[in-house]
Amino acid sequence: MFNFTPLLHTKYKYLRLSQFTIIMDSKTEIEIKDKFRRAKNRLVLLDYDGTLVHHTPVPDTASLPEHMSDIIIKLVDNPQTKIFIITGRSCKDIDKFLDHIPINIIAEHGAMMKMGGIWKNQIIDNFLWKKAIMSILNQITETCPESYVEEKNFSLTWHYRNADPDLGYSVSRELIHLLKKRIHSYDLKILDGNKVVEILTNKIGKGSAVKKLFEQSTYDFVLSIGDDATDEEMFKFFLNQANAITIKVGEGSTHARYKLNSISDVASLLKQLAG
Repeated sequence: MFNFTPLLHTKYKYLRLSQFTIIMDSKTEIEIKDKFRRAKNRLVLLDYDGTLVHHTPVPDTASLPEHMSDIIIKLVDNPQTKIFIITGRSCKDIDKFLDHIPINIIAEHGAMMKMGGIWKNQIIDNFLWKKAIMSILNQITETCPESYVEEKNFSLTWHYRNADPDLGYSVSRELIHLLKKRIHSYDLKILDGNKVVEILTNKIGKGSAVKKLFEQSTYDFVLSIGDDATDEEMFKFFLNQANAITIKVGEGSTHARYKLNSISDVASLLKQLAG
């Protein structure tokens, strides 16, 4: 599916990994700024962990840095810009970090949405699958020290960021193998993320969440930034959207149009757009 190319060095140093991905350089940055400023109805979609803040061993400590907070506030205050944080975190978790900003939030990969300060569920689920999947996760956790299970409203997540890297990865492959035997009977899917394995209903996804936004309004400029496999559904949705700019942060193959190397590069771009 992807045509791989050698390492290319630019202002932002990263590997160009797919035929869809263009190196983000100074010229491209200027073009994005120009499109942003000419647009009248903008949509900005930002992942949280790995995009605005660094991944941390303790997820509860991943607070938004002050400089990034100032940038986001400026974007929120722009009446021609609608901005969403779109994250896999639970509504309770993400609210802890963003309660000082009047911002729209899509949580649990689209299962919940906060607009105008009010959270609303976006899907209905009977959760009959959770007991069976939780049993598998608990068993696998016993084989991998420092791993743990997180239960959210609409999903179950196995974290192995704090585990031994080699063991954690090996056990995660075993877990995915076990889960694939069970998910189809419950209409579930597996998100193989950044040192997490998440199980949720097929009705949930960042792509589905973004589709709902487009059913409610039209936009002449879209900026979508994320770092993880969970963001690829969002990038895929925008593949045929001429006015959409999609950016992957960090290494790895992607459906995004552009790539940036780091969170500091994201902050630099957003700061220029915020003015």
